[in-house]
Amino acid sequence: MADATASAIPAPEGAFRRLIERRLALFGLSLILLVVAGALFAPWIAPYAPEEQHFDGLTIEGAPLSPNAQFWMGTDLLGRDLFSRMLYGAQTSLIIGIVANGLALIIGTIVGLTAGFFRGWIGAVLMRFTDLMMAFPALLLAICLAAIFKPSLWIVALVIALVNWVQTARVIYTQTSSLAERDFIAAERTLGAGSGRILFRHLLPHLLPTIIVHTTLGISTTVLLEATLSFLGVGVQPPTPSWGNIIFENQTYFQAAPWLVFIPGTAIILLALAFNLVGDVLRDVMDPTQRGLD
Repeated sequence: MADATASAIPAPEGAFRRLIERRLALFGLSLILLVVAGALFAPWIAPYAPEEQHFDGLTIEGAPLSPNAQFWMGTDLLGRDLFSRMLYGAQTSLIIGIVANGLALIIGTIVGLTAGFFRGWIGAVLMRFTDLMMAFPALLLAICLAAIFKPSLWIVALVIALVNWVQTARVIYTQTSSLAERDFIAAERTLGAGSGRILFRHLLPHLLPTIIVHTTLGISTTVLLEATLSFLGVGVQPPTPSWGNIIFENQTYFQAAPWLVFIPGTAIILLALAFNLVGDVLRDVMDPTQRGLD
């Protein structure tokens, strides 16, 4: 039974080696590390404070400056350095991505694991509630929740977590229901093992690869949803910079100063793509049915 549990999880060093051997995953990891480094070292890399307005940051007509030697990514409609705001905006995107996705994974794993293992009326109630949550469009529900609560960094993270846990719960429920019927679980019950031991000693280790993959893929969804909420004005509020509200603030200049929309938009797409690439490869690497086939 211990061997069965261990065989479900690839060795960390083997999984990492296979991950970096894939060019797409390596490309995605490089992008993620670049964004993380920029966010962590923003106070030292950014040439200006993100909210600092420059008297020479606008043209004589009051329009934003295009990228130049002083302002590498140009300035926004208030004369603030876009490069500095992008670095600090990366902090916002990553914080919300990690916190919101982490909360969603915890909620989804608890709901799915409990419903799949105990089943009966407990499983029925939990999964019907999950179905009810899935019936609402995630974006519409997130907008409603964000409008009810005063938007802030942590409120936005909580709102996104409350609408994103249902997919994880569904996947965990399906896998837990299947694993609960396996012979090694029946043997554990016969030997008198309690529910806690079965859940944490045997079921959870088998679900770990799925949880890891959902962690990676979920961050990309979270980053896109945060950017969408900020763009619609119900996400992170100015002056706190986020890539979504940078686009929102400067959308009126998308023709006269396209870099104000193009640069943050490209950053959002590339970060989401990077996490998706890593998540897709992780799914192949950590799937026991794929081991040894490539």
